[in-house]
Amino acid sequence: MTYAPPIRDMQFTLDKVIGADRLAETELFADATADTSEAILTEAGKLAAEVLAPVNRNGDLTPARLENGVVRASPGFAEAYQAIAEGGWVGMNADPEFGGMGLPMTLTTAVGEMMNSACLSLALNPLMTQGQIEALEHHASDELKALYLPKLTSGEWTGTMNLTEPQAGSDVGALRTKAEPQGDGTYKVTGQKIYISWGDHDVAENICHLVLARLPDGVAGTKGISLFLVPKFIPDENGNPGVANTLKPISLEHKLGLHGSPTAVMEFEEATGWMVGPEHGGMAAMFTMMNNARLGVGVQGLGIAEGAYQKALAYALDRKQGKSLAGDTGTILDHADVRRMLMQMKALTHAARSICLDTAFSLDMARATDGDKAAKWKARGAFLTPIAKAFGTDVGSEVADLGIQVHGGMGFVEETGAAQYARDVRVTRIYEGTNGIQAMDLVGRKLMDGGAAAEGLLGEIEATAKEAQEAHSDLADALQDAGETLSATLDWLVKAEPNDRFAGSVPFLRAFALVLGGHYLLRAAMAGGEDRLALARFHIRQLMPQAGALCAAVTEGAGPLYALDAEALAS
Repeated sequence: MTYAPPIRDMQFTLDKVIGADRLAETELFADATADTSEAILTEAGKLAAEVLAPVNRNGDLTPARLENGVVRASPGFAEAYQAIAEGGWVGMNADPEFGGMGLPMTLTTAVGEMMNSACLSLALNPLMTQGQIEALEHHASDELKALYLPKLTSGEWTGTMNLTEPQAGSDVGALRTKAEPQGDGTYKVTGQKIYISWGDHDVAENICHLVLARLPDGVAGTKGISLFLVPKFIPDENGNPGVANTLKPISLEHKLGLHGSPTAVMEFEEATGWMVGPEHGGMAAMFTMMNNARLGVGVQGLGIAEGAYQKALAYALDRKQGKSLAGDTGTILDHADVRRMLMQMKALTHAARSICLDTAFSLDMARATDGDKAAKWKARGAFLTPIAKAFGTDVGSEVADLGIQVHGGMGFVEETGAAQYARDVRVTRIYEGTNGIQAMDLVGRKLMDGGAAAEGLLGEIEATAKEAQEAHSDLADALQDAGETLSATLDWLVKAEPNDRFAGSVPFLRAFALVLGGHYLLRAAMAGGEDRLALARFHIRQLMPQAGALCAAVTEGAGPLYALDAEALAS
């Protein structure tokens, strides 16, 4: 599949919408200048377009397979992965002490979008490793860091995350995997984990599993869970892969899509592992990796949205069908409904990109500042994270679905490649915490501050509306009104009972994302040109008004959801 990296749009969003140039003003990211950013995005774009995109279809047509106890990757994946590793892309934002580049997550996010657009199945591999690197940087012992981080950062070894079990899905506290201390600093880990992305493969020389398990004295629930690093091959005295550990993939899932990414059922049989973090502190350590991955998964949705949009636009510019009442291309692009779909795809993609980049930027600024400033940036990034994950992946699915529709009957035919986007992206709304869980997190944990972080963002939205008032009063007024509606809804949620909050959590998240989209796109319009103004106008006038209806649904509370009992639902 052909893919053209949207570097110009990315750079514009970073510079003119997010204000990412502020990163270079900090001591931590002083090297992240505009020139550095441009060079990195250009090189990553070449990798995505010339190396990853050509193997994307291979993953769909020739899935990873389990063969004599070893998972064989799709054709071309090993070579493409080596290009990722050798280019240093796995360790972009990792600690330079262990071979990383030490670059901001903001740039990693932009690079991740391009890789996901080009080949989501393969890009998932380094995403998992990047999350593991961050978890080990924050929680592992110095000995584990010294042994594992250089190998993971270089991409010589890859990482996985092992949470889910057959009886313990979103309820992680119900896990049964156990860990027995051996008295020498190691543990014997026994249990079965499911849905393990890239749980086994042949594209790198070792695989490092982060596994949640319970010690003999671990209490029930999440408070009794510890985290263990369990490698496929136990490192020898020289730090190289040694004897095989007692773990194995026992099957691969047959999935709707994402066929090039092996999703394994992993079995651990008294496998040797090392504890990461304190006893019974596994969830805190794993959440470091999960929060990294949640933004990364939102970027997966964004990447698919961009890829699906490019494919649909190319088809619309080529396909001749019927006569339109406007336009001059002689193709279906001239038809009003096709234009509607493409405008919606483009606007949603731009909104999702801005949200994801702003989330990453907030997390970077939290690391690069201290005191009250750091706390505010951290809270801002934490509030935006579930929005980035849920909205990014919802947009990925919606845009991919619209892409099929633009193709008409050919969208339903696999040879066009339009359907692969829809199949591959669908799982992103489920893993790393379903989008419903993201929404519950937004109105639950993220409102424990009384709504302070949310109000801070609403203040930024109001400031954009005021700034745009003179040049674009109609759009500014619409954004101002939407922000006020969102603010009133926020006040209602802060005072509401927990189940009433949860009942309205999904529409609230969507409403907040749509209004944020209006805010970002209006900022883009003020900074550059008629094209960006036209896109902002479409979003603010045709998509953002949905936020008002969504907010009305939020304040209905849980009552309407329980108006029918189980018997009535079944009748």
